[in-house]
Order: sequence, then C-alpha cells, then structure tokens
Amino acid sequence: MRHAAGGARPVASNVNPTVRRRRLGQELRRLRELKGMTAEEVAERLLVSQSKISRLENGRRSISQRDVRDLCGVYEVEDQRIVDSLMQMAKDSRQQGWWHAFGDIPYSVYIGLETDAESLRVYEPQIITGLLQTRAYAEAIVQGGSPESSEQENDKRVEVRLRRQSRITAEKDPLRLWVVLDEASLRRVVGSRQVMREQLEHVMELSQLPHITVQVLPFEVGAHAGINGQYSILEFADAADSSVVYIEGVTSDLYLEKPHDVQKYTVMYEHLRAQSLNVDQSRQLVERIAKDYAR
Repeated sequence: MRHAAGGARPVASNVNPTVRRRRLGQELRRLRELKGMTAEEVAERLLVSQSKISRLENGRRSISQRDVRDLCGVYEVEDQRIVDSLMQMAKDSRQQGWWHAFGDIPYSVYIGLETDAESLRVYEPQIITGLLQTRAYAEAIVQGGSPESSEQENDKRVEVRLRRQSRITAEKDPLRLWVVLDEASLRRVVGSRQVMREQLEHVMELSQLPHITVQVLPFEVGAHAGINGQYSILEFADAADSSVVYIEGVTSDLYLEKPHDVQKYTVMYEHLRAQSLNVDQSRQLVERIAKDYAR
C-alpha cells in the first residue's frame, strides 16, 4: 500500500508523555510539509484556528486521537499502520508524568523535557541552578521569588525542584550537566550566610561527580556572551528529538527548536565556557567564598 503522504513512517512511542507529544507534533508537521500544505490551509480545512495547528505541532498542546484522525484524513495517509501508530502516541501523550501529582506546575513542559534529556547545559547569572540547590536554599529562593504565593504553593514548588534532582543522582544514565554560574550567584546571600555556606559546599560536592561540570564566570570578565540572561540547552539521546533552548520567563516560557536558534545559543555557550574559570579554578573560588560565609 502506498504512502500518500510521501513516505510517512510509524513512530516509536516513548515513556515520557511530554516527549511523546513533542514527537507526535513533529511527525504531524512533517506530514503536513510532505503534503505541501501550510498550517493556515490545514486550519481552514478543519475549521479550527491556525494557532491550534501550530500548538499541536510544537507539542505545547495535548493531542487527541480525534485530532490525529482528522489530520491524517487531510494529509491522505493511507497506511493504517501509520495512523494506528500516531493514534497510539496521541493516547499515550495524554498520560501524566510524575510532576502532575503536584498539581498545576507552570513549567511542566520543561520538566517533561528535562526528565527525558541526555544532557543539559545551563547558564545562571543570578542564582544557583535548581538541580544543584539544597532544600534550605530552594525554600529561600521560592519564597523570595513568589512572595504572594501561599506557603502550600511554595512548598509544592520546592518538592518538585528537589524531585527533579533525581536526574543527576541516578545510578544508571544520569543527566550529563554542565553549568556556568555567574560569580554573582555565589555572592548573593540567599536565606542566610549559613544557608549559602552549605549551598556552596553542596555545589563543590556535586561538581566532583564525573557527569557534572561547574564553571564560574568571574566579575572581572565584564560584558560577556550571556549578558542577556539565563538559558538552558537540552539535548536528547534519540536522533528524532531535536535540541531545545529553554528561556524561563515570569508569566510564560520560551522554547526554541529551530536549528539556527539552537546553533546561535550553542555558540554563545561555548563563548561563556571559554570566558569562565576552568573547573579547578572555579572549584577553588567556590571554596574560598564558602569559607568567607563561615566567618
């Protein structure tokens, strides 16, 4: 039986619902492009908004089996194996990840991606990155950053943050983490001097792990490649999953997946690494500042 969509293929499923949804969206976009249709044309055929088609394709919106059926009809996918595979992915993508047990988490899409990522590169200009935070530091950060939230809401955010850290402490296939911390994040007193001392000691301990690299960008560098703020680059083991640049916002987050955008941020990160102290020098600086907090 021929593939009317031009060589569509069955799609493997994945244990992570966020990644399932993302892969399914990528496949639906590929089918649309093979058909030579624009998102606007598809939306007109299905009597839906163009934004819905875009959200389905970028994995930011849950995809129903009915959505898949309708889109496969528009794209004239005749191979039932393809349709069945996509329908199953749509069903699986509606399952919930561990983070949903904590209720509405603003950055749940990111958590899903982080949970499935093979490696993560982070630049943090203001605070110690979440995966390296102690409980006391995380509590102070969450409370300070969300002064109008209830204690219950803040406690939930802290627990989610600590649960995420299982990715770097896992015995099998831990997340490979590379962090560039601005010196400001080491010197900003969050919680108390004791909290900071314990936090920096924790960073030094984790930096000894073979899959975790920590560098410090010193004040003396001046203007640098990360001057515009925090960002993360997530990479995945499966070739079907493109890298993602994540930029956290106050009311909404930004996910960049176009190769040109990812490449630009990757180059910026290489500049940051080159401008930072090397691993040994970074550890020495963290140790000196930790000792200052002990006085």
